[in-house]
Amino acid sequence: MQVGMIGLGRMGMNMARRLLGGGHGVAAFNRTPQKTKELEAEGGRGAYSLDELRDLLIPPRVIWLMLPAGETVDAHLEELRALLSEGDMIVDGANSDYRDTVRRAKGLAGAGLLFLDAGVSGGIWGLSQGYCLMVGGPEDAFRVVEPAFKTLAPPEGYMYCGPSGAGHFTKMIHNGIEYGLMQAYGEGLALLKASPYGRRMDLAQLAHVWNRGSVVRSWLLELAEAAFTKDPDLTGLGAYVEDSGEGRWTVREAVDLGVSAPVITMSLMERFRSREKNSFSDRVLAALRREFGGHAVSDAEEK
Repeated sequence: MQVGMIGLGRMGMNMARRLLGGGHGVAAFNRTPQKTKELEAEGGRGAYSLDELRDLLIPPRVIWLMLPAGETVDAHLEELRALLSEGDMIVDGANSDYRDTVRRAKGLAGAGLLFLDAGVSGGIWGLSQGYCLMVGGPEDAFRVVEPAFKTLAPPEGYMYCGPSGAGHFTKMIHNGIEYGLMQAYGEGLALLKASPYGRRMDLAQLAHVWNRGSVVRSWLLELAEAAFTKDPDLTGLGAYVEDSGEGRWTVREAVDLGVSAPVITMSLMERFRSREKNSFSDRVLAALRREFGGHAVSDAEEK
Protein backbone atom coordinates (compact mmCIF):
# COMPACT_ATOMS: atom_id res chain seq x y z
CA MET A 1 0.00 0.00 0.00
CA GLN A 2 0.96 3.68 -0.21
CA VAL A 3 1.62 5.77 2.88
CA GLY A 4 2.37 9.47 3.10
CA MET A 5 4.63 10.21 6.07
CA ILE A 6 4.77 13.66 7.64
CA GLY A 7 7.66 14.07 10.07
CA LEU A 8 11.01 12.33 9.60
CA GLY A 9 12.49 12.58 13.07
CA ARG A 10 14.08 9.57 14.75
CA MET A 11 10.79 7.67 14.91
CA GLY A 12 9.25 8.86 11.65
CA MET A 13 12.35 8.19 9.55
CA ASN A 14 12.77 4.66 10.88
CA MET A 15 9.08 3.90 10.44
CA ALA A 16 9.31 5.08 6.83
CA ARG A 17 12.34 2.84 6.34
CA ARG A 18 10.55 -0.15 7.83
CA LEU A 19 7.57 0.43 5.53
CA LEU A 20 9.88 0.65 2.51
CA GLY A 21 11.58 -2.57 3.61
CA GLY A 22 8.16 -4.22 3.76
CA GLY A 23 7.40 -3.36 0.15
CA HIS A 24 5.12 -0.37 0.72
CA GLY A 25 5.31 2.84 -1.25
CA VAL A 26 6.30 5.78 0.95
CA ALA A 27 6.05 9.46 0.12
CA ALA A 28 7.32 11.83 2.78
CA PHE A 29 7.32 15.47 3.79
CA ASN A 30 9.54 16.97 6.47
CA ARG A 31 9.82 20.56 7.64
CA THR A 32 13.53 20.58 6.82
CA PRO A 33 14.22 19.14 3.34
CA GLN A 34 17.47 17.32 4.19
CA LYS A 35 15.62 14.41 5.82
CA THR A 36 13.30 14.18 2.83
CA LYS A 37 16.28 13.96 0.49
CA GLU A 38 17.79 11.28 2.71
CA LEU A 39 14.67 9.14 2.41
CA GLU A 40 14.57 9.72 -1.35
CA ALA A 41 18.07 8.26 -1.56
CA GLU A 42 16.73 5.13 0.20
CA GLY A 43 13.84 4.61 -2.21
CA GLY A 44 11.09 6.87 -0.91
CA ARG A 45 9.42 9.68 -2.81
CA GLY A 46 10.06 13.16 -1.50
CA ALA A 47 7.49 15.94 -1.18
CA TYR A 48 8.48 19.48 -0.36
CA SER A 49 5.00 20.75 0.49
CA LEU A 50 1.79 19.21 1.78
CA ASP A 51 0.18 19.88 -1.61
CA GLU A 52 2.92 17.86 -3.27
CA LEU A 53 2.53 15.05 -0.77
CA ARG A 54 -1.20 14.88 -1.50
CA ASP A 55 -0.55 14.71 -5.25
CA LEU A 56 1.91 11.82 -4.85
CA LEU A 57 -0.75 9.59 -3.25
CA ILE A 58 -3.65 7.80 -4.93
CA PRO A 59 -7.07 8.22 -3.21
CA PRO A 60 -8.18 7.08 -0.77
CA ARG A 61 -4.95 8.44 0.69
CA VAL A 62 -3.30 7.33 3.93
CA ILE A 63 -1.22 9.99 5.65
CA TRP A 64 0.70 9.23 8.83
CA LEU A 65 1.76 12.04 11.18
CA MET A 66 4.87 11.53 13.34
CA LEU A 67 5.04 15.00 14.86
CA PRO A 68 5.41 16.50 18.35
CA ALA A 69 2.09 16.25 20.19
CA GLY A 70 0.03 19.39 20.66
CA GLU A 71 -0.16 22.50 18.51
CA THR A 72 2.06 21.08 15.76
CA VAL A 73 -0.41 18.25 15.15
CA ASP A 74 -3.36 20.67 15.15
CA ALA A 75 -1.65 22.98 12.67
CA HIS A 76 -0.94 20.17 10.21
CA LEU A 77 -4.44 18.75 10.55
CA GLU A 78 -5.92 22.14 9.75
CA GLU A 79 -3.88 22.30 6.54
CA LEU A 80 -4.70 18.71 5.59
CA ARG A 81 -8.41 19.25 6.20
CA ALA A 82 -8.38 21.80 3.36
CA LEU A 83 -6.21 19.69 1.05
CA LEU A 84 -7.53 16.14 1.32
CA SER A 85 -10.61 14.49 -0.17
CA GLU A 86 -13.53 12.69 1.40
CA GLY A 87 -12.54 9.17 2.43
CA ASP A 88 -8.87 9.97 2.92
CA MET A 89 -7.35 8.68 6.18
CA ILE A 90 -4.99 10.33 8.65
CA VAL A 91 -3.06 8.44 11.33
CA ASP A 92 -1.67 10.37 14.31
CA GLY A 93 1.31 8.47 15.73
CA ALA A 94 2.26 11.14 18.28
CA ASN A 95 1.87 10.71 22.03
CA SER A 96 -1.24 12.87 21.89
CA ASP A 97 -3.68 13.45 24.73
CA TYR A 98 -6.64 11.21 23.92
CA ARG A 99 -9.02 14.09 24.66
CA ASP A 100 -7.39 16.05 21.84
CA THR A 101 -7.74 12.97 19.65
CA VAL A 102 -11.50 12.72 20.22
CA ARG A 103 -11.87 16.42 19.42
CA ARG A 104 -9.77 16.12 16.26
CA ALA A 105 -11.65 13.06 15.03
CA LYS A 106 -14.98 14.88 15.30
CA GLY A 107 -13.64 17.90 13.46
CA LEU A 108 -12.14 15.88 10.61
CA ALA A 109 -15.28 13.75 10.26
CA GLY A 110 -17.11 16.93 9.29
CA ALA A 111 -14.85 17.12 6.23
CA GLY A 112 -15.35 13.44 5.41
CA LEU A 113 -11.88 12.46 6.65
CA LEU A 114 -11.20 9.34 8.73
CA PHE A 115 -8.87 9.73 11.72
CA LEU A 116 -6.92 6.95 13.44
CA ASP A 117 -4.92 7.39 16.64
CA ALA A 118 -1.92 5.09 16.92
CA GLY A 119 -0.01 4.75 20.16
CA VAL A 120 3.51 3.75 19.15
CA SER A 121 6.12 2.11 21.40
CA GLY A 122 9.53 0.89 20.33
CA GLY A 123 11.80 3.91 20.30
CA ILE A 124 15.07 3.78 18.40
CA TRP A 125 14.91 -0.04 18.30
CA GLY A 126 11.70 -0.10 16.30
CA LEU A 127 13.42 -0.21 12.91
CA SER A 128 14.97 -3.60 13.62
CA GLN A 129 12.62 -5.01 16.26
CA GLY A 130 9.30 -3.53 15.17
CA TYR A 131 6.89 -1.12 16.84
CA CYS A 132 4.13 -2.06 19.26
CA LEU A 133 0.99 -0.32 17.95
CA MET A 134 -2.24 0.46 19.80
CA VAL A 135 -4.81 1.86 17.37
CA GLY A 136 -8.13 3.64 17.84
CA GLY A 137 -10.65 5.12 15.42
CA PRO A 138 -13.13 3.82 12.82
CA GLU A 139 -12.63 0.09 12.40
CA ASP A 140 -13.15 0.22 8.63
CA ALA A 141 -10.25 2.68 8.34
CA PHE A 142 -8.15 0.44 10.59
CA ARG A 143 -8.69 -2.48 8.21
CA VAL A 144 -7.57 -0.38 5.24
CA VAL A 145 -4.35 0.66 6.99
CA GLU A 146 -3.79 -2.76 8.60
CA PRO A 147 -1.15 -3.89 6.04
CA ALA A 148 1.03 -0.98 7.18
CA PHE A 149 0.43 -1.79 10.85
CA LYS A 150 1.39 -5.40 10.18
CA THR A 151 4.67 -4.34 8.56
CA LEU A 152 5.57 -1.84 11.28
CA ALA A 153 4.86 -4.21 14.17
CA PRO A 154 6.57 -7.45 15.18
CA PRO A 155 4.39 -10.59 14.96
CA GLU A 156 1.19 -10.07 17.00
CA GLY A 157 2.46 -6.60 17.93
CA TYR A 158 -0.51 -4.43 16.93
CA MET A 159 -4.09 -4.18 18.15
CA TYR A 160 -7.33 -2.40 17.32
CA CYS A 161 -8.31 -0.92 20.70
CA GLY A 162 -11.67 0.69 19.94
CA PRO A 163 -13.19 4.01 18.78
CA SER A 164 -11.43 7.36 18.50
CA GLY A 165 -9.12 8.02 21.42
CA ALA A 166 -8.75 4.37 22.43
CA GLY A 167 -5.29 4.02 20.92
CA HIS A 168 -3.86 7.11 22.57
CA PHE A 169 -5.63 6.32 25.87
CA THR A 170 -4.08 2.84 25.87
CA LYS A 171 -0.64 4.27 25.07
CA MET A 172 -1.05 6.77 27.91
CA ILE A 173 -1.69 3.95 30.39
CA HIS A 174 1.20 1.97 28.85
CA ASN A 175 3.55 4.87 29.57
CA GLY A 176 2.20 5.32 33.08
CA ILE A 177 3.02 1.67 33.77
CA GLU A 178 6.46 2.28 32.29
CA TYR A 179 7.01 5.10 34.79
CA GLY A 180 6.25 2.73 37.67
CA LEU A 181 8.46 -0.06 36.35
CA MET A 182 11.40 2.27 35.83
CA GLN A 183 11.00 3.72 39.31
CA ALA A 184 10.96 0.25 40.88
CA TYR A 185 14.10 -0.80 39.02
CA GLY A 186 15.80 2.47 39.99
CA GLU A 187 14.97 2.11 43.69
CA GLY A 188 15.93 -1.57 43.87
CA LEU A 189 19.25 -1.09 42.10
CA ALA A 190 20.00 1.95 44.27
CA LEU A 191 19.49 -0.21 47.39
CA LEU A 192 21.86 -2.82 45.98
CA LYS A 193 24.42 -0.19 45.08
CA ALA A 194 24.33 1.31 48.59
CA SER A 195 24.72 -2.05 50.34
CA PRO A 196 28.06 -3.64 51.30
CA TYR A 197 27.41 -6.25 48.61
CA GLY A 198 26.60 -3.75 45.89
CA ARG A 199 29.94 -1.99 46.09
CA ARG A 200 31.57 -4.97 44.39
CA MET A 201 28.60 -6.25 42.43
CA ASP A 202 28.56 -6.02 38.64
CA LEU A 203 25.12 -4.51 38.03
CA ALA A 204 25.34 -5.13 34.27
CA GLN A 205 25.82 -8.84 34.97
CA LEU A 206 23.01 -8.79 37.54
CA ALA A 207 20.60 -7.21 35.04
CA HIS A 208 21.61 -9.92 32.57
CA VAL A 209 21.00 -12.68 35.13
CA TRP A 210 17.62 -11.26 36.12
CA ASN A 211 16.57 -11.52 32.49
CA ARG A 212 17.20 -15.27 32.53
CA GLY A 213 14.04 -16.73 34.04
CA SER A 214 13.35 -14.13 36.73
CA VAL A 215 9.81 -12.81 37.22
CA VAL A 216 11.18 -9.25 36.86
CA ARG A 217 12.77 -9.88 33.45
CA SER A 218 12.05 -7.24 30.81
CA TRP A 219 13.39 -5.20 27.93
CA LEU A 220 14.02 -2.40 30.42
CA LEU A 221 16.50 -4.68 32.16
CA GLU A 222 18.22 -5.30 28.83
CA LEU A 223 18.59 -1.55 28.50
CA ALA A 224 19.86 -1.33 32.09
CA GLU A 225 22.47 -3.97 31.30
CA ALA A 226 23.62 -1.93 28.29
CA ALA A 227 23.76 1.27 30.37
CA PHE A 228 25.78 -0.32 33.19
CA THR A 229 28.13 -1.93 30.68
CA LYS A 230 28.94 1.50 29.24
CA ASP A 231 29.15 3.30 32.59
CA PRO A 232 29.05 1.04 35.70
CA ASP A 233 28.41 3.93 38.13
CA LEU A 234 26.40 6.07 35.67
CA THR A 235 28.73 8.95 36.47
CA GLY A 236 28.27 10.41 33.01
CA LEU A 237 24.57 11.16 33.63
CA GLY A 238 22.84 13.95 35.49
CA ALA A 239 20.13 12.95 37.98
CA TYR A 240 17.42 14.84 36.08
CA VAL A 241 14.48 12.87 34.71
CA GLU A 242 12.11 14.54 32.24
CA ASP A 243 8.50 13.53 31.70
CA SER A 244 6.76 13.69 28.35
CA GLY A 245 3.18 14.20 29.51
CA GLU A 246 1.65 10.74 29.50
CA GLY A 247 2.44 10.14 33.18
CA ARG A 248 0.65 13.35 34.14
CA TRP A 249 -2.36 12.40 32.01
CA THR A 250 -2.46 8.91 33.54
CA VAL A 251 -2.54 10.36 37.06
CA ARG A 252 -5.24 12.83 35.95
CA GLU A 253 -7.37 9.94 34.71
CA ALA A 254 -6.82 8.03 37.96
CA VAL A 255 -8.19 11.02 39.87
CA ASP A 256 -11.10 11.55 37.47
CA LEU A 257 -12.08 7.88 37.49
CA GLY A 258 -11.50 7.36 41.20
CA VAL A 259 -9.00 4.55 40.56
CA SER A 260 -6.14 4.14 43.02
CA ALA A 261 -2.78 4.36 41.23
CA PRO A 262 -0.21 5.15 43.94
CA VAL A 263 2.84 3.62 42.22
CA ILE A 264 2.38 5.51 38.97
CA THR A 265 1.57 8.72 40.86
CA MET A 266 4.63 8.47 43.08
CA SER A 267 6.88 7.67 40.12
CA LEU A 268 5.70 10.88 38.46
CA MET A 269 6.35 12.86 41.66
CA GLU A 270 9.86 11.38 41.83
CA ARG A 271 10.56 12.65 38.32
CA PHE A 272 9.58 16.13 39.46
CA ARG A 273 11.81 15.73 42.51
CA SER A 274 14.78 14.73 40.36
CA ARG A 275 14.83 18.26 38.93
CA GLU A 276 15.16 20.05 42.26
CA LYS A 277 18.43 21.21 43.79
CA ASN A 278 18.44 22.40 47.37
CA SER A 279 14.64 22.17 47.34
CA PHE A 280 12.56 24.38 49.60
CA SER A 281 10.57 21.41 50.91
CA ASP A 282 13.77 19.72 52.10
CA ARG A 283 14.89 22.94 53.78
CA VAL A 284 11.53 23.07 55.59
CA LEU A 285 12.08 19.52 56.86
CA ALA A 286 15.58 20.38 58.07
CA ALA A 287 14.28 23.51 59.82
CA LEU A 288 11.50 21.61 61.59
CA ARG A 289 13.91 18.91 62.81
CA ARG A 290 16.19 21.63 64.16
CA GLU A 291 13.34 23.43 65.88
CA PHE A 292 11.68 20.49 67.61
CA GLY A 293 14.72 18.36 68.35
CA GLY A 294 17.78 20.51 68.05
CA HIS A 295 19.05 18.25 65.26
CA ALA A 296 22.13 19.34 63.36
CA VAL A 297 21.60 20.96 59.96
CA SER A 298 23.90 21.74 57.05
CA ASP A 299 24.62 25.26 55.82
CA ALA A 300 23.19 26.22 52.45
CA GLU A 301 26.65 26.49 50.87
CA GLU A 302 27.26 22.82 51.67
CA LYS A 303 24.37 21.77 49.42
